Amino acid sequence: MRHKVIDAKDVVIRFAGDSGDGMQLTGSLFANMSAIYGNELSTFPDYPAEIRAPKGTVSGVSGFQVHIGSSEVNTPGDFCDLLVAMNPAALKANAKWLKRTAMVLVNQDAFDDDGLRKAGFTMNPFEELKIDDRDIIIIPITKMTEESLKDSGLDLKSIQKCKNMFTLGVACYIFDRPLQYLYDYIENKFGKKHPEMVAPNKKVLTDGFNYAANIQLIPNTYHIEPAKLKKGLYRNITGNQATAWGLIAAAEKSGLPLFCGSYPITPATNILEELAIYKSLNVKTMQAEDEIAGICTAIGAAFAGHLAVTTTSGPGLSLKSEALGLAVMAELPLVVVDVQRAGPSTGIPTKTEQTDLNQILYGRNGECPVVVVAPHSPANCFEVAFNAAKIAVEHMVPVIIASEGFLGNGSEPWRIPSMSDYPEIHPAFAHDLEGTFKPFERDPRTLARRWAIPGQRGFEHRVGGLEKDHNGVLSSDPLNHATMVHERAEKIKHISHVIPGLRVDGPERGKLLVVGWGGTYGHILSAVNEVREKGADVSFAHFDYINPLPRNTEEVFARYEHILVCELNSGHFTGYLRSRLPQYKYTKFTKVQGQPFLVQELVGAIEASLAGVAVEED
Repeated sequence: MRHKVIDAKDVVIRFAGDSGDGMQLTGSLFANMSAIYGNELSTFPDYPAEIRAPKGTVSGVSGFQVHIGSSEVNTPGDFCDLLVAMNPAALKANAKWLKRTAMVLVNQDAFDDDGLRKAGFTMNPFEELKIDDRDIIIIPITKMTEESLKDSGLDLKSIQKCKNMFTLGVACYIFDRPLQYLYDYIENKFGKKHPEMVAPNKKVLTDGFNYAANIQLIPNTYHIEPAKLKKGLYRNITGNQATAWGLIAAAEKSGLPLFCGSYPITPATNILEELAIYKSLNVKTMQAEDEIAGICTAIGAAFAGHLAVTTTSGPGLSLKSEALGLAVMAELPLVVVDVQRAGPSTGIPTKTEQTDLNQILYGRNGECPVVVVAPHSPANCFEVAFNAAKIAVEHMVPVIIASEGFLGNGSEPWRIPSMSDYPEIHPAFAHDLEGTFKPFERDPRTLARRWAIPGQRGFEHRVGGLEKDHNGVLSSDPLNHATMVHERAEKIKHISHVIPGLRVDGPERGKLLVVGWGGTYGHILSAVNEVREKGADVSFAHFDYINPLPRNTEEVFARYEHILVCELNSGHFTGYLRSRLPQYKYTKFTKVQGQPFLVQELVGAIEASLAGVAVEED
């Protein structure tokens, strides 16, 4: 029988299984292969929240969702066209994400009595989950992998670890994916250190593909054409990788050595690990013993003339707050990357939220303003990191990058830029000495103090946590304190003159403006476009700069009757906007579930707002 190849605009695949089943790797390889093929894509790794959860239980399920398309892809997709479930627990945890027309691929060998019991099933799992109307594909994946590699010389445990590659081969057949990239990956990964693993992995991958082809696994396969991308060289990149590379690019453009002092914390650790690779690019990294040491080493590096960075997540940011106040008082350049996760306290380390915003804006003692920026996609993390570093060293301020777990772990194609396209960065160094150096005397253009590096003759000075006057002399004078507080705040406000204005997607005025910030961008844009396709007029504005707000924010808001703010918290940005611009009518639509928005959730909120129905959610 000859099968039919159907051209599909886009598909969503969700790989799920135990932490040891290799689903994160499988999803990453499928995504990278599709990126090289030329598809647009967006990914969402969904890690289990428990360390070493009991095998076969729902709490130990690890998932990876990838959305590939032949045109613009802005989200990892709400629901999937194919769910790969390597055991009953993976099926139970992810059945809710199936489309009505979805396929379900399961490993028959894991669906024994023990596996069903651990997952909590009491009857046929497909009937119990009410998904028996889907296209269920049952393959003895473990046995087929063992058969494929019976002559490989590998032990049984090693053979069984290869079942994810057999599964990947099946998925490549279903979606007409070329295998050559995967062959190259296997060569690069195992060729030098474990050459004995090259042939077995290639064989089991190919056997998975051929098995699906030979038995005509499904009546039709699906082909997703390459997208028409802007000419250039692309690679698939995660947000944490992009953040690290953006900081390295800023170091090159500023002529400064880069120092990162951090304590490992989920989901920010990958930034520290990525930076540690690039010692050849004058990058120095230090894995500190705790969060306080991490930021304090970075502050020391800033005092010594480095582009200083520290990375963390919500619990670590709270520990860094006192030292961050020191950086504000000393007016030292510092970039703090907060890859947000669900809280409070240790919360759910592997789940994404935007619940640190109030802490980022206000979580320090005294009058302690900092610049706050937020990336809106994994690739955009590069731009935001570069710009954050530029602001920090040119304006002598700490800058917090409000990233998110969804962005840091997720990936998308990134057009590799030319460094010639990026502006030079001019650190606010002290050069010519006229009289006695005054460490807090300000540049009238930027309101920044001058950056004197220890060892510069004639520029000896003191900075620290105690209030000082412009001469750098300790002062408890009330009027001097008021002056310095005002100047530090004005310096932050002044940065609104060098950041881009707020841009509006859609009509320049009207009934409703939908507002978001950070990683909600793709979901809101997709929802707005869907509502527009139904004939409604709605506009969208997304904030990459939070403090200071873009200088034209008030002008933009004044053109709309109603502002709908969508965010993954209980309304932090809504409250911030109400405090800064109270004259406008705001409604919030929020979600605090450790998961990104679904596009359909946002479509419902937008349509309700247009109809005048209250949509506030907490």
